[in-house]
Amino acid sequence: MRILVTGGAGFIGSHLVDALLAAGHEVAVLDDLSTGRRENLPAAARLHVASVATAAAEAVVLAERPEAIFHLAAQVDAARSLAEPLLDTEVNVLGTVRLLAAAATAGVPRFVIASSAAVYGDPTVFPTVEAEPHRPLSPYGIAKSAAERYLESFARDRGLTGVALRFANVYGPRQTALGEAGVVAVFCRRLLAGAPLTIHGDGRQTRDFVHVADVVAACLAALGAPSGAWHVATGVESDILTVAAELRRHLAPEARIVHAAPRPADPRRSVLSPDLAAGQLGFRARIPLAAGLERTAGWFRSHPEGNVR
Repeated sequence: MRILVTGGAGFIGSHLVDALLAAGHEVAVLDDLSTGRRENLPAAARLHVASVATAAAEAVVLAERPEAIFHLAAQVDAARSLAEPLLDTEVNVLGTVRLLAAAATAGVPRFVIASSAAVYGDPTVFPTVEAEPHRPLSPYGIAKSAAERYLESFARDRGLTGVALRFANVYGPRQTALGEAGVVAVFCRRLLAGAPLTIHGDGRQTRDFVHVADVVAACLAALGAPSGAWHVATGVESDILTVAAELRRHLAPEARIVHAAPRPADPRRSVLSPDLAAGQLGFRARIPLAAGLERTAGWFRSHPEGNVR
């Protein structure tokens, strides 16, 4: 199958590209390299350097005419979305609409977007189910919710299959210090540098941490899914203090922890139900947090230069 991966030189995208190539697919990548790196990509992937927020992205879709698009390119920093909401909208909303329109013109039959737990804001149901209303706290969450609505519209009116995968907090090798789950990468880098760990708030805020290898497995399952939205999550709630303790144990047991003010638009609890994806996609995350953090810490120890292969 011919597949286009936007954001394919980045953290999650590069792992997905590896898996797609290993499965025998023909893969092209669209990435502006603002956070992704050429070194993350194998030679077999065709790289187009362009932003999804420009007309050049449409030209790539029309030239490649893929059979499926995985849209992972995004402005992924919720804090930056508060400071620069226009940029966030241009990339995460207008960029998505631009790609959807090009996909419809090119006759692309399947479009998979990376959505986020951020669409829920501070939810009221734990683990949160897919039917929970969207109440995003940040422009980033608003943009992800809007992107899902546009995907639904194109799936309904233009005949493509539209799949939204709402990622929990993804972590693993090649992760940068940006984004919702950047805490794992930030902690690893600071521990290896001999610096203290800064925790915003009391550290009891919770997240659902899912390893990038499990996220890739969910993306592969989405190649056979009907239109709809599913969680990519473990259903396990872990607090930031637990993550800090695990990473200190592997990298720098003597490291200090300092506390800073809570960050704006930061939900107190976040954990997503994996049951719908298990029942309808046949996907369930396999990697426990402790094992995933140990694996990730080892990768950062052996890759001091950053998010490369």
